Amino acid sequence: MRLLPLPPLPLPPKLREALAPLSGRLVRLELAGLGFGPQLTLDRLGLRPVLGAPDVTIRASLEDYVRLALRRDDPDTLFFTRRLVIEGDTALGLSIKNALDALPRFAPVMLR
Repeated sequence: MRLLPLPPLPLPPKLREALAPLSGRLVRLELAGLGFGPQLTLDRLGLRPVLGAPDVTIRASLEDYVRLALRRDDPDTLFFTRRLVIEGDTALGLSIKNALDALPRFAPVMLR
């Protein structure tokens, strides 16, 4: 895994705690149909973009990612309708999905 020379995205403490399983691991948030998307890891400063082989890939359409961020859909609904796909380390993917499920507390802070 190689960190990219970009500043980290700082996170509120509770979201950071929810995403703790991502520490030192690499997740790819892939855009369905395009085969690419940002790759991130969590370090002591926040979420950072990285290069390398992902431990887990979470795939959804851009529309579904936006719907998640705006809390118009919940991750379980998207997961069980196969609009949110998790590949690779599924335990890590489910931990991240569960952290996304906790987003109502964090979304207003992250979207300002």
